[in-house]
Amino acid sequence: MTEYFPNIPTIPFEGKDSKNPLAFRHYNPDEMVGDKSMHEHLRFAAAYWHVMRNELGDPFGSGTALMPWDDGSDSLDNALKRVPVFFEFLKKTGIDYYCFHDRDISPEGSTLAETHRHLDRVVSELESFQQESGKKLLWGTACLFSHPRYAQGAATSPYADVFAYGASQIKHALEATHRLGGEGYVFWGGREGYATLLNTDMKRELDHLATMLHMAVDHAKKIGFTGQFYIEPKPREPSTHQYDSDAAACLNFLREYDLLDHFKLNLETNHATLAGHTMEHELEVAIGANALGSIDANRGDELIGWDTDQFPTNIYQTTQIMLRVLKMGGFTTGGLNFDAKRRRESHHPDDLFYAHIGGMDAFARGLKIAHNIIQDGGQGQFIENRYASYDTGIGAEIESKASSLDALDTYAQSITPPSLPSGRQEMLENNLNDFLA
Repeated sequence: MTEYFPNIPTIPFEGKDSKNPLAFRHYNPDEMVGDKSMHEHLRFAAAYWHVMRNELGDPFGSGTALMPWDDGSDSLDNALKRVPVFFEFLKKTGIDYYCFHDRDISPEGSTLAETHRHLDRVVSELESFQQESGKKLLWGTACLFSHPRYAQGAATSPYADVFAYGASQIKHALEATHRLGGEGYVFWGGREGYATLLNTDMKRELDHLATMLHMAVDHAKKIGFTGQFYIEPKPREPSTHQYDSDAAACLNFLREYDLLDHFKLNLETNHATLAGHTMEHELEVAIGANALGSIDANRGDELIGWDTDQFPTNIYQTTQIMLRVLKMGGFTTGGLNFDAKRRRESHHPDDLFYAHIGGMDAFARGLKIAHNIIQDGGQGQFIENRYASYDTGIGAEIESKASSLDALDTYAQSITPPSLPSGRQEMLENNLNDFLA
């Protein structure tokens, strides 16, 4: 059997004192953290589009990635050649899940019918490799943003024929996801937004987007797909304004169009940065609505104004993320998908492994630190004490909606003007840093 990464062994766990760059220092899949193993907590997934298809170009230069297994063509044969390469990568990294867009795995044909046949053929190949390896599909999705036909949107396109074309693509991508046992299906807006309101009927476009999502819900029921639907927020780029701009906007949209029972959010760290939020904020918004489903694990660069999709290496950030994941009780159908790419300078195939090792170790450390913070209880107790006035008396009446402005007016005039205890932000930050040491 051909080996595509001959210089790379199956990545072992060697512990924090290891100097081997091709070994995990912190990610030990069988290590128990609380009542689950690291493997169960983290549910790592690899992004097919970055591992197999990203040429490492940027707005100022063409791709640099060395991919000796790829002939550079957009042919079905070349698409089939990529599959064993990808599964060797999954095996050697110990990553059990993957995610894809339909056009990542199979090319367009000369007709839409041929495009669908190409997808079916590659799905058969993926199905075979999944059965042989035990690897699983975390989620699939349709690429409704790259082709010129979607330059003005897909579900939000001003042109009904484009909407129909996108619907056809979603149908087949959803069926492919179902066939592969995918645990979820993601809708990322891509170009579902506008460049200018001078030529846009925003309300009509939002109505059309909701219609498409309801069609997907109906089709999932028809084919027996019971996986979780997700929406992935992003504020801009490529559109000036995307309708799925952040977690709060997505939740408002889902509530307005009676879709909240069918969707959760797939949150991406880099997208939170572009939205002007922290990832912790986006996670808290989603958890508050019981709508956090899955995470695209990466990071952005605040000095660069586009989606840099860098690998997560910031332990402070991975700790904050895992605190929220543990807070919600852990993933169910979701996981940590590495929607991250190597830097343009890191063009050798071996760099794929260094990048994922770093991201996996960073989240393993974040998981252990977050667990220790929760077990210690100090941070949670501080927050509980800070809101204790709502547990009894007038506070309990406020929370139970048993009070009124008249009653609160009377109460406020009967008490000494309140004075505020300190919020102790610096103390809490110091305490968090102690756990990271």
